[in-house]
Amino acid sequence: MCNFIVRFPGSKPGVIVLGTHYETNYPLRNINFVGANDGASTTGLLMTIADQLRALAAHGKKMDGYSVWLVFFDGEEAIQQWSRSDSTYGSRHLAAKWGRDGTLSQIKAFLLADMIGDKDLDIERETHSTAWLVDLVAQAAKRFGDQQYFFKQDMDVEDDHLPFVERGVPSIDIIDLDYGPNNSYHHTAQDTMDKISAHSLTIDGDVFMETIRLIDAR
Repeated sequence: MCNFIVRFPGSKPGVIVLGTHYETNYPLRNINFVGANDGASTTGLLMTIADQLRALAAHGKKMDGYSVWLVFFDGEEAIQQWSRSDSTYGSRHLAAKWGRDGTLSQIKAFLLADMIGDKDLDIERETHSTAWLVDLVAQAAKRFGDQQYFFKQDMDVEDDHLPFVERGVPSIDIIDLDYGPNNSYHHTAQDTMDKISAHSLTIDGDVFMETIRLIDAR
């Protein structure tokens, strides 16, 4: 397994981490599972955010605020069956490594994106997430008039943010776990590109970029 980390330097000490997982579900390889939403959509989202940040760097500009690091996790999915020990391999490894070398103390916020590319966007309020970060994301969504897509219901989700939450890092999981009618597309061969919405991903990108600005302004 291999995590990928892309770093964009900022103008003041501290780091905002945006994360997603890029691998697809190991047990579903035999059913032609492509994972268009889980997790190609958010991989593409972070790559597009990287394009915007790289455009700033190309003009010799640093981020006007904290550094932004993009982390593409491997091994979020289970190898055999989901459990706390058979899942989130990449994030558990990186959180432990950054805990040992002192990197965690630099992180001002960790924003995780997962399964938010589908046409029926309905992002849950994940109950392990840090309250002030949830409030900032809601504020960012309201700025664009997109608050109807966020936080209408609460849900407890085990995801790549938990190893960071457990080490005291302010973290939020921005996730829409209800994918398809009665969640019928999740981890099936129906998780295909025709289910993905450019409109949803535009909403996501706007909210992520505005949330970065709001964190910088705290």
